[in-house]
Amino acid sequence: VQLQASGGGLVQAGGSLRLSCAASGRFSSYAMAWFRQAPGKEREFVAAVNWSGRTTRYADSVKGRFTISRDNAKNTIYVHINTLKPEDTAVYYCAGARNIGYYVKDYVYWGQGTQVTVSS
Repeated sequence: VQLQASGGGLVQAGGSLRLSCAASGRFSSYAMAWFRQAPGKEREFVAAVNWSGRTTRYADSVKGRFTISRDNAKNTIYVHINTLKPEDTAVYYCAGARNIGYYVKDYVYWGQGTQVTVSS
């Protein structure tokens, strides 16, 4: 599975953004997730969705503001981000695994990342 993340950019605090991750290969068989890594920090779990899209999981820090979804017909996952905060500034990565996990080590496939910068 190859992953290509896109949709990042410079956004003002309070704004919204949608990130996309296009996949090739056996995409529909895998759970997919978004992670993020801020400068000087470790990569952290943001959200995940199971293969069917029926089960989602979120980090406590983003619950209520982030919505992960997938379109298996388009081989794409999304994350809608509302009410952006400066602390959301990070490189966002999409990742794939057999099952939903919460750690970097749980995921086998990784996209290249897309930068999100939130100005205050």
